[in-house]
Amino acid sequence: MTTWLELTPRKHLHLYAGRTHPELAAEIAGCLGVQLGDANIVDFANGEMRCRIGETVRGADVFIMQSHAGTGEASINDALWEQLIMIDAAKRASAKRITAVCPYYPYSRQDRKSAGREPITAKLVADMLHVAGADRIMSVDLHSGQIQGFFDGPFDHLVAMPLLVDHLRDTLHGEVVVVAPDAGRVKVAERYATHLSSDMASVYKRRSARGVNQVEALDVMGEVDGRLCVIVDDMIDTAGTMCAAAELLMEKGAVDVWAVATHGLLSGPAVDRIKNSPISRLIITNTVPLPPEKQVDKIECLSIAGIIADAIGAVFEDTSVSEIFGGENLT
Repeated sequence: MTTWLELTPRKHLHLYAGRTHPELAAEIAGCLGVQLGDANIVDFANGEMRCRIGETVRGADVFIMQSHAGTGEASINDALWEQLIMIDAAKRASAKRITAVCPYYPYSRQDRKSAGREPITAKLVADMLHVAGADRIMSVDLHSGQIQGFFDGPFDHLVAMPLLVDHLRDTLHGEVVVVAPDAGRVKVAERYATHLSSDMASVYKRRSARGVNQVEALDVMGEVDGRLCVIVDDMIDTAGTMCAAAELLMEKGAVDVWAVATHGLLSGPAVDRIKNSPISRLIITNTVPLPPEKQVDKIECLSIAGIIADAIGAVFEDTSVSEIFGGENLT
């Protein structure tokens, strides 16, 4: 006699996060209506880390989030290694599918060899996530779209533009021109200009031969005289590019300069440069934490939690992520 057993598949979503940005993780969990899981990460005396997931994840859809940024107590490399350990723990606990959620993708500027004997570290990061056990990666506003091809599996590229554009529509005034700070951001600036029904300009710059993180803004292509200029970029790190562009725009007759960037890394002299620059408002998102000492009047931080939560929900329900952004995350 043959007995047939009919099974009804049950889907379970589990969200875990590293220790870099617990506030963002809690916001995302709230948007999804789930409880943020406990990864039970501890540090040993010799600096090693251990993760012990506090509940069964067998057969579950597991999302492991880490904001890759240095904090006062840990480096960006610590954040990356912590996420790898968590992914390995979930894989060994028989999770059905593991998605590495990286609001800011680390080492994204090392996406090609610009000189001999250099690494392509963005590819190495993708390989490490894959070997650890990630089946999928999710990230916001990659520095270079080609990074999606570094991972051997689905890569969900999210964009912060809907959030930032909505905020700009509510706050901009007067005659506006969107400005690309360099040639690599022209397409992004064009999309912002289209959504804001404004003109576009771009800054021609070159890297200084005097050293890294030094930029010379040489000229502006486009009409900025008498206008409010909005510089758009994917990240602001030491703020050299943004501040050099802002100074040039004011020299060319701009009445005011705002800056918009998805990732507010704000490393080293960035905050002081912004304070002393013509930029009157810098709008960023919370893909990386903004510590109290960097929370100055000029800086406005918007939450990306809703966008990431929508994408996680789409992946869990096996629906389209690109439809969330009207396909604009694919260009």
